[in-house]
Amino acid sequence: MRTHMYQIDAFANELFKGNPAAVVILAHWLSDELMQKIAQENNQSETAFVSPSKNGLEIRWFTTTTEIDLCGHATLAAAHVLFNHEDFEGDQVIFQSKSGALKVTNLDGSLMLDFPVDQIKQIHELPALMKLDSKHLVKEVYKGQTDLMFVFSEEQQVADYIPNLGLIKQLGTRGLIVTAPGDETDFVSRFFAPNIGINEDPVTGSAHTTLTPFWAKRLNKNKLTAAQLSSRGGELTCELSSNRVLIGGKCHTFLKGELYI
Repeated sequence: MRTHMYQIDAFANELFKGNPAAVVILAHWLSDELMQKIAQENNQSETAFVSPSKNGLEIRWFTTTTEIDLCGHATLAAAHVLFNHEDFEGDQVIFQSKSGALKVTNLDGSLMLDFPVDQIKQIHELPALMKLDSKHLVKEVYKGQTDLMFVFSEEQQVADYIPNLGLIKQLGTRGLIVTAPGDETDFVSRFFAPNIGINEDPVTGSAHTTLTPFWAKRLNKNKLTAAQLSSRGGELTCELSSNRVLIGGKCHTFLKGELYI
């Protein structure tokens, strides 16, 4: 089998920024074992696989170690591939996924994800990690469906945060979001997920389904700008729309190749 594979920098205003994702275009689904091996070979935080089905286009995401239920940047990258390299007609694609229907709209080169909003609740009983990490002056702790979120007072505290990956593994969550108000954007964040093979993710679209409703309520505004303070950096726009989160960003193609299986 030969098929197209791409590497795309997502949520990036220029090449070599944002979060790189591999995208594999399939004529039919491969075995889970084979897709996991391909993702491991790619050695990116996520590889997205796109295949036609009776319900349209389906998308699945694999890290180097496991399949996950939702990934923002690789979905953005997959839509970029369809719009720019695979002769997809129209300005909107709807992927069927384990997290339901995911819509991506092409807005003159900028792409907009339409994801389900996360349900978050504040945790008043401090987790062990927070107690051991008290030097970081965590103000509040929240829990979403898959991640824990620490809230800080200032952007610099997020930038300076040194994660204890061993302790984060003990949280029993997909990962840990750390966030604060931004100096030049509405909010900033970082994301750590050693349990799924990602010590620090460059830009995490799915984490913004948690971040957006929190900061929309805190700042009393539904349209927000965001930055992820990883070493590569990433820029996003976010909008809370009822029970959906609209997450916008740009993509740049790094490479196109053929996969030989």
